[in-house]
Amino acid sequence: MKKSIFRNFLTVSAVLFCSLVHAQSNFTNKSIGVGVVVADMERSLDFYVNGIGMVKTGNFTINEEFGKRGGLTGGEATNVNILKLENSPEASEWKLMSFGKKVAHPKQKFIQDDTGAQYITIHVKSLKPIIERLKGQKVAFLGKTPTQLNKDAHFVLVQDPDGTFIELIGPLE
Repeated sequence: MKKSIFRNFLTVSAVLFCSLVHAQSNFTNKSIGVGVVVADMERSLDFYVNGIGMVKTGNFTINEEFGKRGGLTGGEATNVNILKLENSPEASEWKLMSFGKKVAHPKQKFIQDDTGAQYITIHVKSLKPIIERLKGQKVAFLGKTPTQLNKDAHFVLVQDPDGTFIELIGPLE
């Protein structure tokens, strides 16, 4: 009886483990690319590249025909700039695109003011150079940040030019 229960347990465990492995093996890339529509491409590129410190790793165009056929734009063309935290194949892509339109919703003061994607979190080796660059761009720091999280990390909260909240976490130095 004990052997039968143990054998059944092993069988169920093996099936569950194989299901878990199979589900995770469906992805060809371990990072997620995020597309962000911005009002002013140059201003957003300046913020992310010269303020945050991301690197531009490429760009591509979505033409009118593909935008409509793919259901992305309804027939409007756009250029997409690809940014990453580092230029490596494993790094997630932060893809900026613009249609030259102003933001249609009010700028949020706090994360809970709207639904949908509201913020991203970036872990850094040192906050000091980013804080200096952002201050040079006259970016407002939200709350009383930098705020100490623990003995090794501080938290800084800012918003990009379109209101997306950017959490920066890491040591001050």
